[in-house]
Amino acid sequence: MSVFTKVMRPGDGAAWITGASGGIGRAVALKLASEGWTVYATARSADQLEHLASEATGPGRIVPLPGDVTDAAGMVACVERITADGPLALAILNAGVYTPMRAQNFSAQTASKMLSVNLIGVTNALDPVLKAMIAQGTGHLAITASVAGYRGLPDAAVYSATKAGLIAMCEALAMDLVDLGVRISVINPGFVETEATSVNTFDMPFLMQPEDAARRIVEGLKKPGFEIAFPRRFAFILRAIGLLPNRAYIWAVRKMLGWGKG
Repeated sequence: MSVFTKVMRPGDGAAWITGASGGIGRAVALKLASEGWTVYATARSADQLEHLASEATGPGRIVPLPGDVTDAAGMVACVERITADGPLALAILNAGVYTPMRAQNFSAQTASKMLSVNLIGVTNALDPVLKAMIAQGTGHLAITASVAGYRGLPDAAVYSATKAGLIAMCEALAMDLVDLGVRISVINPGFVETEATSVNTFDMPFLMQPEDAARRIVEGLKKPGFEIAFPRRFAFILRAIGLLPNRAYIWAVRKMLGWGKG
């Protein structure tokens, strides 16, 4: 059986989600708990995690596990806490931040924060998760990237770069993990109504609610394959436009946004 067809279930061990205090992560934690998973939920705010745990509906449960993904030692401690109770069957590395940024307001400080959370933060959690799952010889690892990682998008100079990096990272790791019994998935959502996207001043096509995104993610984790991308039509459109040569791609996106003349 191909590792890309592996489906982990609540009886196989626990689930761990980073970035669980809001948005997609929060909705996924609740969805998994409703399907019987014991979900360890990590974010910086202990109070928000306690509130999340109180909202969980059986037969599963949510266990608050506060932590900051930019703290490498803290991520190791989180995985050690989980595996002390049993196997880590499913890990969804979801923490991320987004700040709109164009050339006119480019900021190294803002860029550094996005890089620290979206890329370094993922690797901080990825390290102990890989060690645990490879030692077990099984497990399912999922990393939340974005359709913004397909190609550079407006207002997302650094954000697109971080998500493109995550997609490439997942592709590279898949080449090793296929022989080690561990499945890896990359999750590429489109626009989801969250605190992060609330700062956007443009119309967001195919905007969906976090609960709908969570349903698609959880269902996607149960199906064979490598990528979970949604909405499908939006992902297809972006992939198709992304096939254009660089000059044509830049012109087409600017044209759609009404930037510049003609």
